[in-house]
Amino acid sequence: MTGPHDEHATTGPRGAGGRGRELWTWVGLTALGCALVLFAATRAWITVRAGHPAGVPGGVGADPAAPTGGELAPVLTPLALAGLAGVVAALASKGFARRVVGALLTLCGLGAGLATWLAVAGDGPAGWLREHDALRGLGKFSWDVVAAWPALAGLGAALMVAGGVFAAVRGPRWAGMSDRYERAPAAGRAETAGDRALWDALDRGDDPT
Repeated sequence: MTGPHDEHATTGPRGAGGRGRELWTWVGLTALGCALVLFAATRAWITVRAGHPAGVPGGVGADPAAPTGGELAPVLTPLALAGLAGVVAALASKGFARRVVGALLTLCGLGAGLATWLAVAGDGPAGWLREHDALRGLGKFSWDVVAAWPALAGLGAALMVAGGVFAAVRGPRWAGMSDRYERAPAAGRAETAGDRALWDALDRGDDPT
C-alpha cells in the first residue's frame, strides 16, 4: 500500500527532472539563437557589382568591399551578447526575476529581427556604401543580397524571441542554481535526525525494527 509520502517521493523527483531537462533545453536553444545572430553578423550580407568610368584604376567590374551584417546593422552584435547575458542571468535567478529576464530576452530578439530586416530592405545597402564613400569613382553599381546570412540572423532572432517568451511563462517553475545547495543540507539534516532517533531508541531498549 502506498501512502501520500511514497506517492510524493515517486512523482516529485520525476517532475523535477522534467523541469531540469526543460531548463537545459531552453538554455541550449536560446544560446544557439544568440550565437547564430553573432555569427551571421560577421558575414558579408551583400555583393556589390560596380562599373568604373574610363581612367579609373581597377577597370570595369572591380567590386568595392561588401559590408558585413554587423556593419549594416551595428546593433546586432550588442543585442546577441545581451541575449547571452540574459541566458546566464536566467540560470542565476528564479521566480519573478526570470519573468523579467524573459521579457528582456524577447525585446533583444525582436530588436535583432527588426535590425536584420532593415539592414537589407530598401536602400539600406546603398546608404551604407554612400556613407562610407565606397562609391567614389564608380560609374554605376548594383548589389545582391546574400540571403543565407540575413536568414540565419532572422532564425537566431526568432529563437531568442521564443526563448524569451518561454522563460517569461515557464521560468518561475524552474529550479535555481542555489536550490541544489539548499536541498542537500536539508536532506543531510533529516538523515542525521533519523539516525539520532534510531540510537535513542536503542538506548531505551526499544527495538526500532
